[in-house]
Amino acid sequence: MPHFADLLKQGTMRPMNSVLPTVSSVAWSSFMTGKNPGKHGIYGFIERVPGSYKTYIPTSKNMQSETLWEILSRHGKRVVVINVPVTYPPRKVNGILVAGFLSPNLEKATYPPSVAQELKEMGYIIDVDPWRARESKDQLLEDLDWALEKRAEAMFRFMDGEPWDFLICQIMETDRLHHFLWEQMEEGDEKYAPAFFAFYRKIDEVLGQVGQRLDKDTTLIVMSDHGFCTLKREVNVNYWLQDRGYLRFRKEPPETSASPSSRSGRGSVEPSLADIHPESVAYSLIPGRIHINLRGREPKGSVEPGRPYLEVQEKLAGELLQMRDPETGERMVEQVMKREEVYSGPCYEQAPDLIMIPMRGYDLKGGLKKEGLTRKGAIVGMHTYDDAMVYISRRSVRRKTSR
Repeated sequence: MPHFADLLKQGTMRPMNSVLPTVSSVAWSSFMTGKNPGKHGIYGFIERVPGSYKTYIPTSKNMQSETLWEILSRHGKRVVVINVPVTYPPRKVNGILVAGFLSPNLEKATYPPSVAQELKEMGYIIDVDPWRARESKDQLLEDLDWALEKRAEAMFRFMDGEPWDFLICQIMETDRLHHFLWEQMEEGDEKYAPAFFAFYRKIDEVLGQVGQRLDKDTTLIVMSDHGFCTLKREVNVNYWLQDRGYLRFRKEPPETSASPSSRSGRGSVEPSLADIHPESVAYSLIPGRIHINLRGREPKGSVEPGRPYLEVQEKLAGELLQMRDPETGERMVEQVMKREEVYSGPCYEQAPDLIMIPMRGYDLKGGLKKEGLTRKGAIVGMHTYDDAMVYISRRSVRRKTSR
C-alpha cells in the first residue's frame, strides 16, 4: 500500500480498541455519537422489544443520540455522509447523506431523495450480496470490485462537486472481503491470497486519490471499526444454554439438517423466542449477549430480582468462561463482563445482563436451531476487539491502553 505508506509519514497510526459487543452497528453508532450503547441505544444487529420476546433490526430510528454530522449541520457546517452503518433511514442533514447496508434500495437511502437518481445512473450499489458470496468467491471478488469502484466514484463526485466542511465515506467492501477470504489470505492460498492483496491495492489507490485532493487545512482520518482474524468455529451460545438447562422451549426448535434450505440458512424456519418456556433462566442474542429471564422485565420471567438475579448473573458468568471447543478442548470465551461494567446512560435497561468476549477465532452466534455447539461454514473471518486502527494526518496520537 504505497500511497498509504506515504500518508503515514505525514501523520500517526495507532491500534485502537473497538466496542462491546464488537459488531459494526454498535461500533459505528458509538463513533458517530461519541457515546456508549447505554446512551445511544444500539446494542447489536438484533434487539428485543422491551417487555416482550419479539426482536427487530435496529436502524437510525432507534438511535437515541444526535450524530456528529447532525451536530455539525446544526452549527451551519455542510456535510457529506456516504455508506455509514445505522444511517438508514436517512435523517435530515445540512448536505448529503447516502445510507448504508440496511437500506432496502437506493430510492429510500438518500437525503435529499433526489441524490438517489444520480447514484442510480452511475451504477452505484449499496452493498454486495452476501448470499452470492457464499456460493462463489470469484463472484464475490467481481462484486467487490464494482462496489468499490462506484463507492469511490460517488465519493469523488461529491468531494469535487459539492461544498463541504466534513466528508465521510465508509468502505464496506473490506468487511465483506475479510469475512469470506481472510483465512485464505492468512494461509497463503494460491488463488485467493493474491486476490485479497490485489483488492487492498485498489483501496490504496483510492486513499492516494483522497490524499491528493486534500489541502493542508483539511485533516484526513482513516479508521476501522474493529479488527479481524481467522474464524475457527462459530459457537451456538443458545445451544450451550439449552444443553445446560438454562434455556427451554415449549416446542422443540427444528434440527438444522432437516432440509437443504435449512442447511444453507436461506429460507429456513428459525424458531422464535416467543416459544421460550417459563422456567427458562437465560437466552442469548448475537453476538454473546446474555439476557437473564428476569421476572417483571421479561413476559415469562422466572428469575427474581435482587439477590437471585445477582446469583444467576455470577453463576452464568463463571460457567460461560469454562466453555470449551469440543474438538480441541480450547477455551472459547476469554472474558464475561456484567452490564454495569460496560454500559451507562438512559438506554441502560435495554442492555444485556452479560457480555461474552470470545477467544480469537470463536464467533459467538445467537441462533435457536438445534445445530450443535460449534460449526464452520462459508464465513472464514471474524471481528476482533483489540486491533482496530486509526490514522490521523498531521497529528500526534497519544497511545492509551485500557478496555
